[in-house]
Amino acid sequence: MAYLPQLRIPATYMRGGTSKGVFFRLADLPERCQVAGKARDALLLRVVGSPDPYEKHIDGMGGATSSTSKVVIIAPASEPGHDVDYLFGQVAIDKPFIDWSGNCGNLSAAVGPFAIAHGFLPKERIPQDGICTVRIWQANIRKTIIAHVPIAGGAVQEMGDFELDGVAFPAAEIALEFLEPAAEEGSLFPTGNVRDTLDVPGIGSFSATLINSGIPTIFLNAAELGYQGTELQPDINNNPEALARFEKIRAYGAVKMGLIKDVAEAASRQHTPKIAFVAPPRDYVASSGKKIRAEDIDLNVRALSMGKLHHAMMGTCAVAIGTAAAIPGTVVSEAAGGKPREVVRFGHPSGTLRVGATAEKRGGEWLVTKAILSRSARVLMEGFVRVPADTF
Repeated sequence: MAYLPQLRIPATYMRGGTSKGVFFRLADLPERCQVAGKARDALLLRVVGSPDPYEKHIDGMGGATSSTSKVVIIAPASEPGHDVDYLFGQVAIDKPFIDWSGNCGNLSAAVGPFAIAHGFLPKERIPQDGICTVRIWQANIRKTIIAHVPIAGGAVQEMGDFELDGVAFPAAEIALEFLEPAAEEGSLFPTGNVRDTLDVPGIGSFSATLINSGIPTIFLNAAELGYQGTELQPDINNNPEALARFEKIRAYGAVKMGLIKDVAEAASRQHTPKIAFVAPPRDYVASSGKKIRAEDIDLNVRALSMGKLHHAMMGTCAVAIGTAAAIPGTVVSEAAGGKPREVVRFGHPSGTLRVGATAEKRGGEWLVTKAILSRSARVLMEGFVRVPADTF
């Protein structure tokens, strides 16, 4: 039997924040894969190495975690006043599925550097030294992200002394502004309440804040779940019963938020909503061995992504945390002491993170105008990915 040679597709493997993924220019994809559909998904699944029943991604570029099973497609801007379109795909590990329903706030930090390096901005916009501002249209959620990318010698500066808990080495700081990060349609609080009671049959009723800022997120009180908010990955991920309970709560929360009509649909919407639990400040030791002191943080937060406790914090979920902390009455605000905060520092499994948000009430409804956080990004490898020619 004759076999076709593999295809070579230009690609860049990048870290952004505490995530990494495979970046493509839309024009570099095979023509059939330049539009949404089965062919594009089949190609990108094969690039990552999914579905993998062994959950290792041995035969692909993925890293077999929610933080490393990601793809990004960058295209010329489709919206006026922007530089690029940024489309994000969260790739399931053991299932043939890519979730295009939300953004990745961590990989958002890599979009600006990629856009600059690949000629999406005119040369006159790029200083010899200083900061280059890149206006990004996040195509999944139809929102604007502004990246402030450091430039040295006319090129993206990748190295620096900015340290980000969850990333082993320092790099250059990239400030991100998420403008009006709530959902395009509907309210910042889909139920109309800053706090709800979420009833989950067979499990219980929980105080919850259901918010749509950065990414749809369900916030719960750690104590109501039997946790302290200082848990690390093994405490949750090594407990199948706990993971199943979180997934059932997430499914009922998704219905209450209006994201799905029936809990059975949650299986095909794994990326959103996120589910997180919060607690007042408490000392703990992060996964790196770093000691986190209660007096250095405003609260503790633990969040799950794609069915597992995240090793640090998703950037979009950080936006949701910052927004909820700025609004009185949310479970996040109460865990942080009950006083609305424009800037909040929270503890997560890998350390701490600082995020700011500006929220105001208009016509009886809360609105968030901007959320700000800093990340870093770096090119890990560039060249070509290879996939079997019969993939799609």
